[in-house]
Amino acid sequence: MTNYYKQIAVGVDFSEQSLQALQRAIKVAKQNEAILHIVSVVDTYSFGSVQAYDITYAEQVKEEREKQMEQLKDEAIAAGVTTVHAVVELGSPKVILTNLKDIDLVIISATGLNRFEKMIIGSNAERIVRSAKCDVLVVRG
Repeated sequence: MTNYYKQIAVGVDFSEQSLQALQRAIKVAKQNEAILHIVSVVDTYSFGSVQAYDITYAEQVKEEREKQMEQLKDEAIAAGVTTVHAVVELGSPKVILTNLKDIDLVIISATGLNRFEKMIIGSNAERIVRSAKCDVLVVRG
């Protein structure tokens, strides 16, 4: 079997759906003997201009997620993925996940934690599918 995907990224916001996307990403990474990048984005754009949600709050959320990401990384390695990178970024999920370097496939869930944003301005999944420079796999939960 030819391994088409060498670098796979999966977006995780710790919703049930995104954890299902992670499970799919682990399977695809194993099948392709690919490097898996687990990416969690603290969506600072959803904070809006509310002063209570300043960069200090975002940094606290980032630190908490980094601890959780280590557990996900260990899980992927235990499942048989050889190389796993886990990263937490601050910003917009749709911007960060569509601008990852050297990624062949992005795996995301159809829905996540931010259901309000989906009703108002469209889902992250839709924008990622439209803007990505590589293949995108949308996992439905």
